[in-house]
Amino acid sequence: MVLALTHRSFAGRNNERLEFLGDAILNFVAGEALFDRFPLAREGQLSRLRARLVKGETLAVLARGFDLGDYLRLGSGELKSGGFRRESILADALEALIGAIYLDAGIDVARERVLAWLAGEFEGLTLVDTNKDPKTRLQEFLQSRGCELPRYEVVDIQGEPHCRTFFVECEVTLLNEKSRGQGVSRRIAEQVAAAAALIALGVENGND
Repeated sequence: MVLALTHRSFAGRNNERLEFLGDAILNFVAGEALFDRFPLAREGQLSRLRARLVKGETLAVLARGFDLGDYLRLGSGELKSGGFRRESILADALEALIGAIYLDAGIDVARERVLAWLAGEFEGLTLVDTNKDPKTRLQEFLQSRGCELPRYEVVDIQGEPHCRTFFVECEVTLLNEKSRGQGVSRRIAEQVAAAAALIALGVENGND
């Protein structure tokens, strides 16, 4: 695992090979899960959904949720320039971590970890519009009806710093009850809560 957290700026033996392996595993696991989850989806739709799941921004958010930057081994130059906060470095380290898990424990454990980490992102996926996330779709729906924008509030944070779970409530004026979501980051929890609100409003259904 130490190698997975070692950036090329720190040492000659670094996490780039593990990153390559982890990227392949991540794409496979995400593709397999999407194939099962959306049996009627076309190839192009599946490809777009997978791209959303595995993009660097998503991986960096997950890595920040684990405080992964605190454990990276970086060279002095990267440390001074704030490399432990850089999206590309965090995303690459998470992929390397997936590769290391696969080598240490096998594909079943790697699949379980990847699906657990991406659970919140999966909840927000729909074939209605693969280019917009649930928060955007909810906002546009409410704006089209002249309603107030949704309000999100973090109501709880549980777990150790490296493995936090955020609990968020989303308040929509058209609904009597607040929708709820949870995830390894505030952003993911908000997306899950927004997806739940869309279902409660009857705009989308949980099988989309």
